[in-house]
Amino acid sequence: MTGRTFALALAGLAVLIDASMHTVSAQPAPSEQRPAMPQPKRVAPPAVSPVVLGRIRIEPITWGRSRGLGQNGGYIAAFDRRSGRELWLLKIYGVRYDGGMEQDVQDVFITGMKKLSPTRLSIVDEEGRRYLVDVRTRTVTRS
Repeated sequence: MTGRTFALALAGLAVLIDASMHTVSAQPAPSEQRPAMPQPKRVAPPAVSPVVLGRIRIEPITWGRSRGLGQNGGYIAAFDRRSGRELWLLKIYGVRYDGGMEQDVQDVFITGMKKLSPTRLSIVDEEGRRYLVDVRTRTVTRS
């Protein structure tokens, strides 16, 4: 390769690189812009810390449908603190699903739990509704 051929090849390469850099950095006209990527339909359910009441640990059950419960969210479970064995399950509220909409956007999850006494706790759902739970009698009252 002669010096002249090499110089021409190098100049041609520089022109190609320059053109590709301008193409990459140039903004397409509004009519040429690609549609936005689809966004997730909803964010993940919030992480809610368990509540300890004596010998039991209470946790929200997030994915109830995977357990055959008919809805995601709205359930709590009590576990023996020593063995980790599930003792009982309690439905706090129901979720009504509209068949014309996707179910995941209709799920309502528990966003907070707080110990009120050795046998009572307060629960809040994503819609801001509050519930009082007596774990001794396993009764739920909307507050």
